[in-house]
Amino acid sequence: MLNGPTWSQKLRNEISKAVIGQEAVVERLLVALLANGHVLLEGMPGLAKTLLIRSLGTALGIQFERVQFTPDLLPSDVVGTMIFSPKDSAFATHKGPIFANLVLADEINRAPAKVQSALLEAMQERQVTIGGTSHKLPRPFFVMATQNPVEQEGTYPLPEAQTDRFLFKLIVDYPSASEEAQMMEMWGQVTKAPELQPVSSGQELLDLRTQVDAIHVSAGVQAYILALVRGTRDLAATAEGGSTKRLLNFGASPRASLALFQAGRALAWLRGADYVSPALIQDIFHDALRHRVGLTYEAEAEELSADKILLQVLQRTPVPAST
Repeated sequence: MLNGPTWSQKLRNEISKAVIGQEAVVERLLVALLANGHVLLEGMPGLAKTLLIRSLGTALGIQFERVQFTPDLLPSDVVGTMIFSPKDSAFATHKGPIFANLVLADEINRAPAKVQSALLEAMQERQVTIGGTSHKLPRPFFVMATQNPVEQEGTYPLPEAQTDRFLFKLIVDYPSASEEAQMMEMWGQVTKAPELQPVSSGQELLDLRTQVDAIHVSAGVQAYILALVRGTRDLAATAEGGSTKRLLNFGASPRASLALFQAGRALAWLRGADYVSPALIQDIFHDALRHRVGLTYEAEAEELSADKILLQVLQRTPVPAST
């Protein structure tokens, strides 16, 4: 039986042929695959976000499609449309790039609301409607989206209803000096892109989820998850420390509790554990919740980020003594 560390390592080895570093991000992407969740990656241009997702799709041996989001993109460009055929005087369904196992929504915040909303049914229901008919999407199915955190001109911020549907929001940072030096040494003098080979499959991924579902989550850890999520709502409901300033406009939704539960099991399996510990929940807490809370103007004026506020929630929430 294939175990988590073995499966993870063979995928990491293949991805590393094209992408150097980003070990933590790669692990989170694998967690999302096992937990059947979508991922939003945020980072500056040139940090290999697109290359990473493409390499992941190749290593998994699944169908990959990339959609470059632009202000003139239409919903039909993503999900598909009905095309009239003069030959037989009938309409035929033309399926869009959403009908793939792994869909990269590149620079998702550059598309208007109509296009962004076209992804909602696909992400939540794993189906799309074309010409009044619903079409199931292939299994497995994932949306991995990228966005630039600093460029605001010509962008359309994602609505809360859509960001809440992402399992993780990952921050892709600059590589270390040694990693960047390794990049120059490996790719600075070659123009040919690295060729990756499939080392897994979509069916294998689906089969592995049965092992993930068997990971034990104790009542204490479940209560810890609820306490963390509800702690964000307490910050939205009351002022901090008896002052008149609230830090959050709204706390995390119940999807956050489910995200921590499911992602915690996937992370435990990847690391070779058979149960979810509080430390694993703490490990993924920021990635699972930073996009599910809304900062107040007061918090932004004090230069508080979502991560800093979530750290306060972690620090004040009692950790269960045993699992």
